[in-house]
Amino acid sequence: MIGKILKTMRHESRMSQEELAKKVFLGRTTLSDYEREKTDINFECLEKIANECGYDILFVNRLDKNKILTSKNISRNEI
Repeated sequence: MIGKILKTMRHESRMSQEELAKKVFLGRTTLSDYEREKTDINFECLEKIANECGYDILFVNRLDKNKILTSKNISRNEI
């Protein structure tokens, strides 16, 4: 599932694997492996890719609806 999300973010940002990989200091084959889910991605790398593509990562607690936005690194209820 995360591979599809990575590929979607990259496509919507109109970047090739080569372009995005260079911007986040990865090899193109490593990025390809992440997108095809051949290799697990760590959170730090996922966040770099998301940021480079113009995305934030948002965690939502299903119980109390509290939200945490990683780019702000704070908890907010009004996101």
